Amino acid sequence: MKDLLRHIGPGFLLAGAAIGVSHLVQATRAGADYGVVLIFAILIACLTKYPFMEFGSRYASATGKNLIDGYRTLGKRYLKVFALITISTMFIIQAAVTIVSAGLAEYLFEFGWSNFTWSLLLLIFCILILLIGKYKKLDFLMKIVISLLTVCTLFSVVVAAFQVDFSSINFNKSPELWTLSGVGFVIALMGWMPIPIDASVWHSIWMQEKANQTHHQTNSREARFDFNLGYISATLLGILFFMMGLFLMNSSNISFASGSVAFSGQLIEMYTQTLGEWSRVLIAFIAFITMFSTTLTVTDAFPRVMSKLVQEDNQSPKELNTYRLFIIVIPAVALLILYVLKGTFTVLVDFASGLSFLASPVLAWFNLKLMTNKNNKIMMSSGYLLFSRICLFFLVCFGIGYIVYEALN
Repeated sequence: MKDLLRHIGPGFLLAGAAIGVSHLVQATRAGADYGVVLIFAILIACLTKYPFMEFGSRYASATGKNLIDGYRTLGKRYLKVFALITISTMFIIQAAVTIVSAGLAEYLFEFGWSNFTWSLLLLIFCILILLIGKYKKLDFLMKIVISLLTVCTLFSVVVAAFQVDFSSINFNKSPELWTLSGVGFVIALMGWMPIPIDASVWHSIWMQEKANQTHHQTNSREARFDFNLGYISATLLGILFFMMGLFLMNSSNISFASGSVAFSGQLIEMYTQTLGEWSRVLIAFIAFITMFSTTLTVTDAFPRVMSKLVQEDNQSPKELNTYRLFIIVIPAVALLILYVLKGTFTVLVDFASGLSFLASPVLAWFNLKLMTNKNNKIMMSSGYLLFSRICLFFLVCFGIGYIVYEALN
């Protein structure tokens, strides 16, 4: 166990990237708006994405390479598709997670600063952590953040469970679920919970970076333990946020805000009313640290992906310089989007989220094709392969459901 703990880290980064709006807003709203029935949607979503996310760590531990290197072996068209998806979404996703973090930072600290000012300061802080501390500091910080977030969220849910009047909770709101808006919400919840499959690439790159830092090539047992630790943590926190909504917001007649920051503010206020004023800072801190972990990991992930796409040689000086370039360029463009395109920003977010949603079954198929490529000689049981194909079928169905919903909406 001591040996395993020494080599964990990428799993925590994956959890940090996963635990964001999908948990804080969507999972909480699922419990608040639809009752206990949607806990199964969260579990099914996490289960169906599991093999394709796990393939990233499996491939990295078996080959010492990341999934981008793997896509390159499949052919240029695979690499081009992944590059197109990444470039089309990275600036908007960076801007979106940063602006939500900024709004929650102002809610927590009440300095009277604008969202843009907070966004600028948070991105500068993230960039300094990553450029000065590099991967080692990120790895250490995310272990603390995810552990602290899990403990604080679990504590809050347990306290709420002792305070709430269970007779007032509507555990089943299924009639509301089978409306057009209800079905659309379920599709979005399952598409983003716990994270889109693009992150399997991020995880494989973080594993490669961990190996370079420690001079130890992670074996399959260590890789599986690390991945499961991070993925199960993200799933557990999704359930805890769901229970927050179920316990505190389900029985209210309040019309919940559509914006992430405004909804988080309502959650904080309801905790305060139920548990007392002492809980305000705790829940505000949980909300902020949830989004900050996402902002920090995304700020690191996209530059690493771009450097791997541009440079083929691992850890070459050119690749490191490319990483340093993109860690400035991507946040700068994200800030420009926030400053210039305020009125149309939600349209851009819808575009990026829709593209990322539809890309999940495509990238899942890429990962499955890579793992079953005879040239890689990666061991996988026939049962796990069958399970992966069933999961791929469900992801395709989610994608088709999303297209149909958008056409009807």
